[in-house]
Amino acid sequence: NSMKREKQSSLSQFLLLGLPTWLEQQGVFFALFLGMYLTTALGNLVIILLIRLDSCLHTPRYFFLNHLAFYDNSLSSITVPK
Repeated sequence: NSMKREKQSSLSQFLLLGLPTWLEQQGVFFALFLGMYLTTALGNLVIILLIRLDSCLHTPRYFFLNHLAFYDNSLSSITVPK
């Protein structure tokens, strides 16, 4: 085989330095992340409330969905503001 193996390297780390600090873009990023956070939080709260209010949804499947929505809401409330 006449093809020579060249050096191959791989990147195993990723460093996020932050978002741009230009004032024009800060407002856009703030609105974008606020919209995503509110959509996640309100969607999970609606799921939790519907499962709690409707007695037909008191089955094991919805019990786990309720806990998953609660966990997702807790996780997004902890990580997004940071």
